[in-house]
Amino acid sequence: MALFDDDRSPLPESSATDGSHGGDAVDGGAAHGRRGHRPLRERVGWWAAIVATVVGVAFALFPTPYVVERPGPVYDTLGTAEHEGEELPLIEIPDEQTYPTEGELNLLTVSVVGRPGSTPTWFEVLGAWLDPQQSVVPVEAIFPPGLSNEDRDAQNTAAMVDSQQDAIAAALVELDYDFPRQVTVSGVLDDGPAAGLLEDDDVIAAVNGTEVFSIDELRAAVQENGTASPAELTVLRDGEETGVEVTPTDNGGTAVLGIGVRMVYEFPIDVELQLDDVGGPSAGMMFALGIVDKLTPGAMTGGDVVAGTGTIDSAGVVGPIGGIRQKLWGAKDAGATVFLAPESNCDEVVGNVPDGLDVFAVSDLDQARQIVEAAGADADTSGFATCTADGDD
Repeated sequence: MALFDDDRSPLPESSATDGSHGGDAVDGGAAHGRRGHRPLRERVGWWAAIVATVVGVAFALFPTPYVVERPGPVYDTLGTAEHEGEELPLIEIPDEQTYPTEGELNLLTVSVVGRPGSTPTWFEVLGAWLDPQQSVVPVEAIFPPGLSNEDRDAQNTAAMVDSQQDAIAAALVELDYDFPRQVTVSGVLDDGPAAGLLEDDDVIAAVNGTEVFSIDELRAAVQENGTASPAELTVLRDGEETGVEVTPTDNGGTAVLGIGVRMVYEFPIDVELQLDDVGGPSAGMMFALGIVDKLTPGAMTGGDVVAGTGTIDSAGVVGPIGGIRQKLWGAKDAGATVFLAPESNCDEVVGNVPDGLDVFAVSDLDQARQIVEAAGADADTSGFATCTADGDD
């Protein structure tokens, strides 16, 4: 970069004069010199300002320890999305009677700007801090140390696949289909309380005589049992029912059995869900609503644009998600007037709702369905829960 004096032009040259005015020429040159050159202190100040500016700009362009979250693409579960160059329905139920739908049931995503080794600059971070649609988060919160990008993407893809299966199960349960929902052991800690008692592929059918049909129900039953006494588990192993007693241990205030579990379903109908390049479990509730809408007469939304987010289990329980603020703005930008937020995310919703968006707090699929149907019919929705600050009515 070329550096210039304070007037952004080369310093002036003194002019030549004839000898008859030599004295005047000397005096004039000295005067010109006094006018053309700043005092030393002022010149040092300008150079310091220039150096500080250059350093500041260079620093602002350096990578940061943060990434930026912003609203991502919005997908209508009642519509189509591109798959390998072809537009395909997000929900397809090929062998069952389906019904026409109207409006939109939008699932929302969050885009992350930056990755380890390629994070946003300080300029970008400052811009995100000042933008209500964006959030600045430490890079390790999105990209845990020791986990490669490939492994993280694989985990998110697996979470999306599992959530789609849970969404199908939740929708079919909501519609009174009867089918096996099995909480299945997928790993036992060597030093955990279930070591030597439970095995991979064991199905946990009940805890203390209460049947469990979802992972959340199992966790709740174990937590209720506590760590002071054994939990009586009804287990299906190789098709045979057996009883197993396991005393849970404490893990940060939570009673655990020291096992991994997954859900195994045998669906009575074929439901195909299609969505590429989106990871994580937060689309579960909206997929479930879309399935219910397609399998029931009448348009659930009444033609409205509805958006929402939330995990779901086979019992229809809606769970918390990340990036709720970005999803609120994504819904607004997509034209939604109704937003379904997990009840457990309400603390992040309060104070961040865009104008023109009605946000309802939901805890399960049946409640979410009732809200959408009421809004679609232009019925009174004032009786449904909304996200409020502590102490508000």
